[in-house]
Amino acid sequence: MFINFYTFFIFYFFIICSIIGYGLFINHTVIKSNSFKNIGYIGLTAIFFFTIYSYFTSLFIKHGLYHNIIFLGLGFVFFIIKFKDFIKLSKNDLYITLGIFIYLIVGLFIYKAHDDFLYYHFQYSYYLTQQPTVIGIGNFGLGLRTPSSLFYLNSLFYLPIVKYYTFQITPVLILGFSNLILITKIKNDLKNNKYNFLTIYNLLVFIFINIFFYRISEHGTDKSAQILILILISEILLMINFKGIIEKSISKLFILIGLIIAFKAFYILYGLLFFVIIYYLFKIKKDFLSILNVLIKNYFFLSFIFLLILLLFHNLLISGCLIYPVSITCFDNNLWSIKIDEVKDLNNWYEQWAKGGAGPNFRVDDPILYIKDFNWVSNWIDIYFFNKVSDFLLGISVLLLISFFVLKSSEKISQKKKKINLLVFFILILLLEWFYNHPALRYGGYCLIVSLVFIYFSIFMEKYKVQINLISKKFYFLIFVTMLIFIFRNYERVKFEKEFYSYKPLKNFYFKIEEKSFNLQNNIEELISNYEVCKDNDINCQFTIDGNIYVEKKYGKYIFYKK
Repeated sequence: MFINFYTFFIFYFFIICSIIGYGLFINHTVIKSNSFKNIGYIGLTAIFFFTIYSYFTSLFIKHGLYHNIIFLGLGFVFFIIKFKDFIKLSKNDLYITLGIFIYLIVGLFIYKAHDDFLYYHFQYSYYLTQQPTVIGIGNFGLGLRTPSSLFYLNSLFYLPIVKYYTFQITPVLILGFSNLILITKIKNDLKNNKYNFLTIYNLLVFIFINIFFYRISEHGTDKSAQILILILISEILLMINFKGIIEKSISKLFILIGLIIAFKAFYILYGLLFFVIIYYLFKIKKDFLSILNVLIKNYFFLSFIFLLILLLFHNLLISGCLIYPVSITCFDNNLWSIKIDEVKDLNNWYEQWAKGGAGPNFRVDDPILYIKDFNWVSNWIDIYFFNKVSDFLLGISVLLLISFFVLKSSEKISQKKKKINLLVFFILILLLEWFYNHPALRYGGYCLIVSLVFIYFSIFMEKYKVQINLISKKFYFLIFVTMLIFIFRNYERVKFEKEFYSYKPLKNFYFKIEEKSFNLQNNIEELISNYEVCKDNDINCQFTIDGNIYVEKKYGKYIFYKK
């Protein structure tokens, strides 16, 4: 199947308009008192709703072509109905919104996706478009045991004509709406003469996520979550340092935290940041009953709790664990459950890999001894710190050096003390946990290191007195250069793929799909088909794939398990 760029472009903006339509409907109709004035948050509100909807409905129905075109079509109708609200809300930001998503589309010219995409991201997303959730899907492969909202969101974008070639859109949506949040905040600060350390922090985050995360195909389930973590930290800094509407701030925080955890259950560790939020609320409300009252009345808090329940329930149905591969959260008495010993072995394997004890072509001799305590550090430094972490730190240093010379001035002013100590304390705890258990940048290292560096650098840069007109020009210059670098780096990538793979992005706008990418769905269909043929004949049906996986049907659901 061949899809040209222009066809894809139409569906791309159809999806974006549908998301904005749902966001406008929710913010202006369902929760009038908590409506946002930032298109970025309008979009994330809708994606938050999409995440809850996709997890819930997948239990009962498949996200097929007819379902998705009706669901997204309704959002498009909302967009048309609320178009005046959109224009009123965006005002001068309309061109920024269009510009952001047009400029990001160059990142979707992808022929060669990363290995995990074809290994299990695509397969999981595609299976959800073909049938409702089955139980025990984790028995088909290791990657399938760690579900992500990325897969469930992808399944909603499976549409006529373009089919599954929209499965790379979700990271662009997260990056696009995050960019809109950051640019809108920067623009409003400069316009209202509220230039401060947080304005600088937001600029640095914008530069970082667009330059360092420019390869959309490599975002996976980690980088999108880390982008949202950086914005979450920005919102916490705003809440504890500047007065604002508590209800609106809390709503944003629960949207962000819900989306972060949904991308990967592992990020539930970032719930530690709740202590910063609760501490701040306690200083304002003075007692926990008042805090509880604020939370219970908040639509997004209740939605977050519902999403959390759905996430844990889906994890349980997939592997028998609430959070895989944390063995203490596992129940191996279910038919489909992964055995506890296997869960522990896999947890050790992930830790071994993250600590540089394994790679495509090597393994350490004694993995258990290697990952114990700090036995792994010297090898990790040789294998991973040089050159992965060192190159990353060098890139950050260059970013800060350029920002310093562009933004600094000759005159300095006195600064107010910033309320960052508690937040920094919990970031440091998370950083230590990251380093001790899974010191790979993709597992949270990027956002933890960057947030600490950016916070202190921003506070340092705030002391330079600047004229608002001059600093505005400098900010927009850095934003413009960042966007040019994003386009140029993706242009070079596409150029390479054209030459190496004979990729024709305008004529055949698609990523490479292999036959094995459909193995999961083919195996499910084969097992179910054979089971249905014999079950009415009172035969003990035990059909298997590779002599390993079996299927039964109970309570109207197919259960896949190992013996």
